[in-house]
Amino acid sequence: MNDSVTSPLADRDRLLPSIETEDFGLEFRVVVRGGTRRGIRLERAFWTSLKQMAENRKCTIGMLIDEIAESHANSGNLTSAIRVACMRGLTDENHTLRRLASIKTINAILVGCPSPAFALSSSKRILTFNAPFQQLVRRQLPVAPTEDARHDLKLALDLNVADIFARLDANGETPVATGFVIGAGDRRYRGQLNAVRAPVLEPELLMAFVFGG
Repeated sequence: MNDSVTSPLADRDRLLPSIETEDFGLEFRVVVRGGTRRGIRLERAFWTSLKQMAENRKCTIGMLIDEIAESHANSGNLTSAIRVACMRGLTDENHTLRRLASIKTINAILVGCPSPAFALSSSKRILTFNAPFQQLVRRQLPVAPTEDARHDLKLALDLNVADIFARLDANGETPVATGFVIGAGDRRYRGQLNAVRAPVLEPELLMAFVFGG
């Protein structure tokens, strides 16, 4: 038999999050709301989802279930309605996060930053930058006014990008400080920056904020 069929998938090869055995376990709870008692049996994964939804909405699980019951009074199957509501809630939240986790959000953050800042790919390619960074480049590495600040621009970091991501993972996303050098032609400028993970799902990007210059 082919080992690839029977061997567990590595985390990096998975298309979906791994499902824990305890997620399947049915859990019975009595939910009381407005004098109405409801006995509900759901998989633990759905109770977890309801708890997260309630925390996000600053309400109780009972309030959520009461609203679901009122909205689907004619369905005759409250547990199914709860499962669908959980899925819809997670889907809507995912759509919202995907809209926020975009290059547009990165641009907005950089534009709102008063200090020089830019977004960097894993290959050290500068993807986007703000006006203060463009002014820094033109001041330190003069180019013609009509030329883009990225033209012939070379960037080197004292730490490599993989190490920066590793430090962010290890330190709870605490910004990582590193030196950098940018150059154009035969001109060079050395400075310091703080690097943080950009709020995008993929690919992994860094946002770099120059300081002390």
